[in-house]
This record gives sequence, structure tokens and C-alpha cells, in this order.
Amino acid sequence: MKDRQLGRVRFINGENKGRYPFCHSVYIAGEKERIIIDPASSLDKLKLLQQNEGVDTVWLSHSHEDHFAFLYLFENCPVRVPMRDYPPLSDLNIFLDWYGVEEGSNRESWREMMLNQFRYAPINNANFFRDGEIVDCGSVTVEVIATPGHTPGHLSFFFPEEKILFLGDYDLTSFGPWYGDVYSDIDETIKSVRRLQKIPADIWITSHEKGFFEENPGEFWHNYENIIYERDNKVMEYLKQPRTLEEILAAWLIYGRAREPLFFYEFGERSLVTKHLQRLEKQNRIILDKNKYVMIK
Repeated sequence: MKDRQLGRVRFINGENKGRYPFCHSVYIAGEKERIIIDPASSLDKLKLLQQNEGVDTVWLSHSHEDHFAFLYLFENCPVRVPMRDYPPLSDLNIFLDWYGVEEGSNRESWREMMLNQFRYAPINNANFFRDGEIVDCGSVTVEVIATPGHTPGHLSFFFPEEKILFLGDYDLTSFGPWYGDVYSDIDETIKSVRRLQKIPADIWITSHEKGFFEENPGEFWHNYENIIYERDNKVMEYLKQPRTLEEILAAWLIYGRAREPLFFYEFGERSLVTKHLQRLEKQNRIILDKNKYVMIK
């Protein structure tokens, strides 16, 4: 996939199709302000962008590391972030707490990964967005859209003149939504996906994989949301007999199999499975009885 120039808005294709640990970025060449959204696409591209065209301000759609990996290239630029996602961006310990990474060897592995691979550094004196805020960049206006669920403060951005909608990490991939952080929420994710689907755009940009839709994503919307219900069903199917949490995790219902680095994917499996167990308990479809999850018949 190539970068795409859409007037003063540019889609910057991330390395490896924007798959983790990268994402796609968006550059706004406003007459008043030049902005990079989520600087984690490509080290080489972002270096050239800073050298040749320049960046005045960095915007982060949310607090995840695969969206700020090359933020250090723009260390002299002010940074705007979602207010509700600011705590983990301000302190690495809070960042790890929000992921639910407990004290122990795995926490140290996470800490090392954040510092060495993603160059985590606390963002001080950040500026915040407001839901519904209209930002005039000069010949480009951007509407800020609160889309919580993936993270509490996740934002999407709509360019009304160009009818471009940046979905962020509601990426319409075949893996489906991520809502595994401590403060992520499945129901909020569903609401946000449906809110985005109603916005009258002509072009849709996501943070990962396909990344660029010139036609209405259509079935991608349905398939993406439906993965949530498919995960529910996988858990319910596995609970035809009572199971402990560790037994459920060993089945790899989300990722299908163990992957490397193991600590990272074990975290992902545990996080997402736990969210679905909580959701199914809330729906009175299962109960926890003597350390085993039991289907309510």
C-alpha cells in the first residue's frame, strides 16, 4: 500500500501494513498548523517529514504504545492527547497498571519493552481535546469524536470538507476489536463502532492493516462487531462443562494458539477472555462457582 495525498491530508502507510508495533499515521498540512497524528508509522518516513515539511503539533488518538513509538522525533512539539487517556501517558507505572500488568517478571519485561522498543517517556504539559471540538488548522478543519471502548479516551477524527474519517484503532481488521485494558469496555466499543458507522464519510482511514477505504466498508463494519459475539460464543461453547480460568486460557480461544513473545500474547489472551467472562456474568449467562465458570442453563 502506498501513501495517499488527499488535499492537505496525507495517509502515511505504516511499516508491515501498519501491524503492531507500527500503525498508519495521518499528516495535516494546515496553513496555520502542521500536525502528525499517531507518529508510529515509519521511522524513515517520519524523519523525512520532519526535515522537509515540518511538524508543529503531535496528536495522539489514544494512549497505546504502537501509536507513539516515534514521538521522540518531535520532542520540541506540543502534544495533544485525550484527557481520559492522559494518566498512562504521564507515568510508566500508571501505563503498566492500566494494562493490568502486575508486579513480577512480566512487568519488568513490559517495562523493558516500553523503554527500549517504544522509547516511552512521560508526556508533560499535554494539551487536551474536547468531544465535538472543531480544530481549524488553516484550510483544513477537524472534528474531534470521542470513541471510548478501546481505551477510555480513544478519539477519532473527521475532516468534513474532505469527508475523511480517521477511525483510529477501530481498525475493521479480521482479528476484531481490542478491549483488553483494565478500563476498556466491550459495550462502549460497540457504541463507538456504531457511532462511527453513521458518519457520512467518503474515505475511511484506520490505524492498522488495510488502513484505507475509498468505498464504504460495508460488511467490514458488521464483521468487525460480530467478532465480539463470536468470542462470546466460543467462551460459552467451551463452558459446556465447568472450567477454571487457567483451563479457559490454555484453550487459546482468542488467538488460536500460543505465539511469541509468549508473555505478550498470554497477556492479550487473559485480558480479552477476562472481559468476556465479566460480560457473560453480567448477562447472567455464567457464574463463578468454586473457582470454576459454569454455564447457567
